[in-house]
Amino acid sequence: MIRAAKGGPLGWLLDRYVGWKFRSSFRGLWVRGALPAGEGARLVYVNHSSWWDGFVLHQLGQVAGWDAYCLMEEKNLRRYRFLARLGAFSIRPGEPASAMESLRYARELMRLPGAAVCLFPEGELRPFGVLPLRLQRGVELLARTGRVECVPVALRYAFFEHERPDVLVEVGTAHSPGPLALFQERLEEVARRVAAATSLEGFTQRVAGGSGVAERWDAVRGGRA
Repeated sequence: MIRAAKGGPLGWLLDRYVGWKFRSSFRGLWVRGALPAGEGARLVYVNHSSWWDGFVLHQLGQVAGWDAYCLMEEKNLRRYRFLARLGAFSIRPGEPASAMESLRYARELMRLPGAAVCLFPEGELRPFGVLPLRLQRGVELLARTGRVECVPVALRYAFFEHERPDVLVEVGTAHSPGPLALFQERLEEVARRVAAATSLEGFTQRVAGGSGVAERWDAVRGGRA
């Protein structure tokens, strides 16, 4: 198992690189719903439709003030070992011993003040909007093991009227651990809500990204007016 290794000069540099990469690729990070805050630990479970999802969670953790960690398949984390500096830790799917080791480690993390352990319970990339979701039992086991509040979050990458895409984050109501069906219901609920959005109305920008040609042109014209 690969443990998270946050901090240090490399961690500092990677934090800033991810922020720059996000801002240069998207128009902004927009959140609807209350991001839980405070010293209590939490389990954040998220739909998984894009390579960008981990970087988005990194940005979301920063704006929420979380000490964020993310469960990742070990073969991928070995390939991108630097992600451990951002809080990634590993699991080997299909190996019960590895699963138990990762669960024990996640439980240790959830004892830290302000910790947020994030995972993608689908266990694979799936196109956004495909329902029903197929969740694996790990999210239920991890929640029962950690005995922490559980927060459903849905991510969507959307083009509206701008050149660059916006990242929409729908945050559901935190709940206590329960059966897998509860996690499925809550995650599908927030996924449906964010899928139905036709504009940024009701969302709050939490991270500003780059502007497009039209926006820069409008700014120049406005300055000349």
